[in-house]
Amino acid sequence: MKMNRLFEITIILLNKGTATAKELAERFGVSTRTIYRDIDVLSGTGVPVYMSKGSGGGIYLMENYSINRTFISTQESESLLLAIRTLQATKYPEVDKVLEKLGAIFKDLPSQDWVEVDFSPWGSTTNESDKFNDIKRALLQRRVVYFRYVNAEGQKSNRYVEPEKLVFKDNAWYLTAFCRQRQEFRTFRISRMKELMVLPDLFERKAAYITAKETKDSSQPSVHLKVRVWAKALNRLYDYFDDTYITANGDGSFTLAVDLPGGEWLYSYILSLGDSAEVLEPLSLRRGIVSRMKQALNMYEVN
Repeated sequence: MKMNRLFEITIILLNKGTATAKELAERFGVSTRTIYRDIDVLSGTGVPVYMSKGSGGGIYLMENYSINRTFISTQESESLLLAIRTLQATKYPEVDKVLEKLGAIFKDLPSQDWVEVDFSPWGSTTNESDKFNDIKRALLQRRVVYFRYVNAEGQKSNRYVEPEKLVFKDNAWYLTAFCRQRQEFRTFRISRMKELMVLPDLFERKAAYITAKETKDSSQPSVHLKVRVWAKALNRLYDYFDDTYITANGDGSFTLAVDLPGGEWLYSYILSLGDSAEVLEPLSLRRGIVSRMKQALNMYEVN
């Protein structure tokens, strides 16, 4: 307990500059005499802490002093800050105190404003952030979650699940959970979970937990996709695929060749590329694209 108090006193002085013995005593619930003894201990260990009497006086550290940080590099400290900022976005408890301590220890870090983590998608309401935190709460408390789900085929269903793990993959958040309707572990995309509620029902974690492997649609067979993409849409490829799957062609286009699970999501992705992409293989996918484009043209036909 005393070691923790000594460390916190140092952090307070680093951040605040000067504090009185009375302020510190009230903060830690001890006597001023105990604080004076703590200051003597800090001074004896080499911490340059001083006391001045009179109006405006108090306890302070030597200017420009910072806790020894030779055991960790600037790059490592920046990585720590990024990790803590990510935890802060999940409203993890005590994170603000950790950030305060990091700021005191690593005084030469850039402003903490260099990174902001926000899990809610563009065009969302504050409910999206609440939804993420509700799921986190259900995970920690082992509570059943209810929601309406819209799958990749646009089908709606009501689900009661026992949440197991939050997964961030392919630029999206997913929940792996035991689905009580299907009686097996399933993976749900959080953005497709509507009207989510954390129920008071508690559950026991399943002994035979099997990680759901596919975050898109594991019921669909894999297809070998080969697409010619023009340069103006190249950035869209790099959003999802490693450059080992992308080959430059002599005419300024690029070819993407990769194995992917099939399903409606794949048609949606290719169509979103517009006239910047042409499916070369498989032929069945190419025909499916043509069929969907014709349906869209008929819908927008102007007499």
